[in-house]
Amino acid sequence: MYSRVQREECIACGLCQLRAPALFNYDKEGIAYYRPDNNQGTTPIPSDQLAAFKQAYRDCPTGAIKRQNKPFPPENKSTTHL
Repeated sequence: MYSRVQREECIACGLCQLRAPALFNYDKEGIAYYRPDNNQGTTPIPSDQLAAFKQAYRDCPTGAIKRQNKPFPPENKSTTHL
């Protein structure tokens, strides 16, 4: 499974980092991003982090955390945290 954060939907509530600190962090604007690949959605979620990911995914109040079974295609700069 792959993930990334839809940055326009993130309200910086902090739940994703509380639930899965190895997977989510915040940029200088306070918006979350998927840590393993800087929010590109091309690095699989590590198997030992799946339970934490699922908790963060379920608890995200805006649905900003996206997931799918294949890598995400490249998108515009608003998707990445850099």
